[in-house]
Amino acid sequence: MPELVADVFARGCASRRTLESVTGKWGVLALVALREGAYRFNALRRRVDGVSEKMLAQTLQTLERDGLVHREVLATIPARVEYTLTLLGAEIAEQLFTLVQLLEARVPQVTEAQAAYDARPK
Repeated sequence: MPELVADVFARGCASRRTLESVTGKWGVLALVALREGAYRFNALRRRVDGVSEKMLAQTLQTLERDGLVHREVLATIPARVEYTLTLLGAEIAEQLFTLVQLLEARVPQVTEAQAAYDARPK
């Protein structure tokens, strides 16, 4: 059986679908937040400010399906659900965290570039 070759530039490649779920706004934020440790759903929703319950649920379900997030139902009364990163999810979250740090550090440059762009004659 030939080895599967992933090519994110190929329309039907599974890596492209995973890239979309990981790099979507809510995917990045959920993964980077979960890098901090286990979260219950509502605590994660508070951490990822602005995400709706529906979008967070869909995002977590997609990331779980991709093998990046682990969902565990704890046998308590009432039942609790916690989300953590898998080993693969942790590896990806570290890379995303580096990107987030770079972006945060460069906000002044981005703001300056946006102001210069907006000031250009239309």
